[in-house]
Amino acid sequence: MNKLKLLGVAAFSFFSVNLIFAQTLKQPNVLDLGINGNIHVKTPVLDRFAKESVRFTNFYVSPVCAPTRSSLLTGRYSLRTGIRDTYEGGAIMASSEITLAEILKQANYTTGIFGKWHLGDSYPSRPQDQGFDETLIHLAGGMGQPGDFTNYFKKDSSYFNPVLWHNGTREFYPGYCSDIFAARAIKFIEKNRGNPFFCYLTFNAPHAPLQVPDKYYLKYKNIDPSAGYSGDRRPFSTMTEKEKEMARRVYAMVDNIDENIGLILQKLDDLKLAENTIVIFMTDNGPQQTRYNAGMHGLKATVYRGGIRVPFYLRFPSRFTGDKNVELNAAHIDLLPTLAHLCNAKVPKDRKIDGKDLVPAMDGQQVDWKNRSLFFYWTRRYPELYNNIALQIGSDKLVGNTDYNANTDQFELFDVNKDPYELDNRVNKDPVLAQRIRDELEKQTMELVNSENLLHQPRIVIGSKFENPTYLNRNDATGRPASNSQEDQYGFWKVSLREGTYNIRFKFLHPLKGNGKLYLETGTFIQQKVNQLPDTDVIEMKNVKFSSMDCDFIPYYSIGSQRIFPFWVELSKN
Repeated sequence: MNKLKLLGVAAFSFFSVNLIFAQTLKQPNVLDLGINGNIHVKTPVLDRFAKESVRFTNFYVSPVCAPTRSSLLTGRYSLRTGIRDTYEGGAIMASSEITLAEILKQANYTTGIFGKWHLGDSYPSRPQDQGFDETLIHLAGGMGQPGDFTNYFKKDSSYFNPVLWHNGTREFYPGYCSDIFAARAIKFIEKNRGNPFFCYLTFNAPHAPLQVPDKYYLKYKNIDPSAGYSGDRRPFSTMTEKEKEMARRVYAMVDNIDENIGLILQKLDDLKLAENTIVIFMTDNGPQQTRYNAGMHGLKATVYRGGIRVPFYLRFPSRFTGDKNVELNAAHIDLLPTLAHLCNAKVPKDRKIDGKDLVPAMDGQQVDWKNRSLFFYWTRRYPELYNNIALQIGSDKLVGNTDYNANTDQFELFDVNKDPYELDNRVNKDPVLAQRIRDELEKQTMELVNSENLLHQPRIVIGSKFENPTYLNRNDATGRPASNSQEDQYGFWKVSLREGTYNIRFKFLHPLKGNGKLYLETGTFIQQKVNQLPDTDVIEMKNVKFSSMDCDFIPYYSIGSQRIFPFWVELSKN
C-alpha cells in the first residue's frame, strides 16, 4: 500500500485566498479551496473540485483576515494568540503559539508558505519563526498597504512585478502576484514530492487594491453584477455603479485564482499524488464590497453570516467519499486538530485548543455538537462589550450591536436553521434563551480578553541573531492611526531591545524640512539629532548604544508644532 502524503491545505476567500500544501510519506496531502453560487464569476476548477469534496455547509471564520489566519494555524480563538486587530500592532501573533506548521515539522514535514502571512513581520513572529522552512511573502495585510513598504510606492501597480520577501530577504519577482505565488508553490511541491511536505499557499487576491491583468478583466468588463437574480428568493443588496465595477474586478481576480488552482491540481495529478492528497478550500471572511453573497446578511467585518460563514470543501479520495454534505457547525479553529489527526501529528497538550476534530463527522459517525458554542467578534484594537459580537450555540445565535449595559431585549436572536438570512429577530419571543446565551457570551468574552498574550502584547525583538537588520513597519506599529499613511501622528513599536550598538535609518513618507530634530525615545532614555539636510526623506543615527530592555520604541521628527512619524525604521546591529 502506498504511503499517504499531505500535500497541501489551501484556503480561498472571496476577499483573499490561501492555499496550504503538505506531504508526508505516512500522511495525506492537504489543499484548501472554495466556491460560491455566483452566476457571473467563472470558476470551473473550483466547481468541479467542490463536487469531488466533503462540503461543510455551516463553516465559520472570523470577520476579518488576521484573526482567521491565527485561528486556522493554532486551533485557538485569535485573542488567545495575541491577535486583536489587522494593524495598529494587533496583528502580531505571540511566538509561544504552536502552529500547524510546527506540529507537522515534528512529524517530519518540510514546510512552506507562499503569499499572505499577516501575523507579524519581524522576529520572532515571522513565518520562518513559526515553523515554515521556506517563506515567500508580502508584508502587512495586503500588497501595497502602508505596512508593505516594499510595494507601497507602486500604488496602482503593486500587484505586478512586486518586491517580496523570500526567506527574509527582499527579492524582485516579475509577473502578477497570484501567478507568482502559485508558481512558487508548484516548485515547492515538485522539489519535495518524495518527502513529507506542508505548503501553505495564501493568495492575497482578491483583496483590495483590486488589480488584475486585462486578460481576466476583459471577461467581466461588460457584465452587470446585480443582474440575473430576479428569480432568486434570497435577499440581494442594491449595488452602486462603483460597487458593480469593484465586483467585476473581484470576479476577474477570482477567475485568475481558479486558473492557478487548476495548475496546482493538475500538478498533483501529474505527480500521481492526488489520491493521497488532502485538498481543502475555504475563505478567510466574507466580501468587503457589496456584491453577491448568497443572500446572507452582512459583509466582511460583521458577525452576521455574510461576514463569517464561508465555503469549506475537503477532498481526500483515499480516505473520504466525496460529493457529500456535512451540516454540523464547524470553524477555522477545527483545522489544526483535524489535520493533526489525518497527518499523525500531535496536538499541543499544554494549552487550550478551542477546535474540534472533524474526522469523525467526515467518516459518517453521529456527532452530537448541538451544545457547541462558537464565538465571534470584531472591533478595532480590542473587543467592545457588546458591539459587533456574537455567540452561536447550535442553530441559536445571539448578536450584540449595542451598548455595554444594554438590556437583553436590545440584542438580536436568530435561529439560523429556520432563518438563514438573519431577518427574524426572536429576542422578544424567547427572552429566556436570549438571556442564557448572553450569559455564556459574557463568560466567553471575559475569558478571552484576559488571555495572557492579549494582556501582554507580543514584542518585536531587535538585535537577535535571527534577524539583522530589523525593519519596523506601519502595520506592526501601535498608536492610532499608526498603520495609515498620515505623517502628523503619534505611533510606536513595542520592542525587546538586545544590548548592542546599532545603525538606524528612519524613512519618512515625504522630504523633511531642515533644522528640525529627530527624537528617539526608548524607555526612560531619549536620543536626539538635529537634521541639517533639507528635502531629505531619510535620517540616519549611527553607533546608537542600547542596553537590554523591554520598551516602547518611539521615533518622531519635530519641527515647529509638528511631530512626524517615520514610514519605516531599519535597525542594524553592529
